[in-house]
Amino acid sequence: MKPINSLQKYFQFNSFRGKQEEIINRIVLEKKHSLVLMPTGGGKSLCYQIPALMFKGGTVVISPLIALMQDQVDALRKRNIPAAFINSTVGKKEREARLAAFVEGKIKLLYVTPERFRKTEFVEKIKSAKIDLLAVDEAHCISEWGHDFRPDYSRIGEFRALMCNPLTVALTATATPDVQKDVIIKLGLKKDDIKIFHEGIERPNLKLDAVDAYDEKETFNHILNVLDEYKGSGIIYFSLIKKLEWYSEMFEALRIKHGIYHGKLGARERKSIQRKFLAGDEKIILATNAFGMGIDKPDIRFVIHAEIPSSIESYYQEIGRAGRDGEHSLCLLIYNQNDLYTQMEFIKWANPDAEYYHKVYDLLKNNLNSANSMGIEYLREELSFKNKFDFRIDTALSMLDRYGITKGDIEMKNLVLLDELPHELSDDKYLADKLKRDNLKLLSMVNYFKTEKCRRQFISSYFGFDENHNCGNCDVCLR
Repeated sequence: MKPINSLQKYFQFNSFRGKQEEIINRIVLEKKHSLVLMPTGGGKSLCYQIPALMFKGGTVVISPLIALMQDQVDALRKRNIPAAFINSTVGKKEREARLAAFVEGKIKLLYVTPERFRKTEFVEKIKSAKIDLLAVDEAHCISEWGHDFRPDYSRIGEFRALMCNPLTVALTATATPDVQKDVIIKLGLKKDDIKIFHEGIERPNLKLDAVDAYDEKETFNHILNVLDEYKGSGIIYFSLIKKLEWYSEMFEALRIKHGIYHGKLGARERKSIQRKFLAGDEKIILATNAFGMGIDKPDIRFVIHAEIPSSIESYYQEIGRAGRDGEHSLCLLIYNQNDLYTQMEFIKWANPDAEYYHKVYDLLKNNLNSANSMGIEYLREELSFKNKFDFRIDTALSMLDRYGITKGDIEMKNLVLLDELPHELSDDKYLADKLKRDNLKLLSMVNYFKTEKCRRQFISSYFGFDENHNCGNCDVCLR
């Protein structure tokens, strides 16, 4: 069966788009590795799903996002494609059954988180499977230069070796030239082993706009203008939950129907809001960046950033949710100088120094029972004297978990200390370099707002793509 036949049979599309066919032919016919840089909504998943259907052996898909892998597996099953996922939400008995089915060839695609490779029983079993393809989704997570680095992702080369170094395709929407180089190295490959496919910023239907706002009143008026002009579905992004809730009150006062989505809502409530938005029952969502992964809604007419995002990578990923149906859509950035200070605070909280990591580690080592008994507030009181605006402890606990230093959850009273601090959390120079990189990413976002050249060209050059023509569909070009 040819790739086009699989596309028509399982996905009901008559033709490939962009570079999909070229990528799939390289994987299936040439059996060569690929790094795919494709805009959000560009159809990256098909680049490994079609080959998976054509190979005799199985395909392992490494993905960092539990919710996203569940959505993808559900979509594949609806198309009668044998797929499954294994992550922390699946019970032991079911995990064993799914893994056995994959090893026996009854499941074609197995989605796993990189953390799964910490489990000895998983590793021993996966080594006995016939794996024809390894797909690494959200590949930018491999690189410490990326905007969402995950330590377990940096061990991808080890995982490949465990699986006998299968044919590999790595995929991402956001990778600067430094990240691209790092991904190739961490995969255990050389530059000549892999071909980089990129489509640039090919979303000509997205109008890129940026406006200055002096205060919240001006920001609100910009939002209302968009709501007057664009009548379809839209997402309005905020950095602060407090500010999101204030705007929600303003919407309610004007009887503008909307939903809200942020990390402090319960899982069931978040899922309900997401379903309503996808079904079209809720047209407008006020959200933090917790909203968006797995939102495959074709008719989002506008994405507004009411506060400046932390990086071009985040911004590009979020605006990519607009206009997936190819129709005209607006991506508006509202810039307020005060919001810049908010992001600078976020960056500070996200980058504790080595001394702070040592304090957290020593406190847990010497007082683990007290920490589990009294929760995160005990740590906050000991380390920050109850300064409720110091969120470094949240970052530290998250990073200790990501590096496999701890297991469990302090709020569930089952946190366990497993290992010593790695150099990445105890080396002052390493941590200072990371802080500097994060500040430079924010500076690039400011420069994007201030640029006097085509906005699409600015984003393209940031990601290392050569685009010499103006897009004709951003406020700079239209001026």
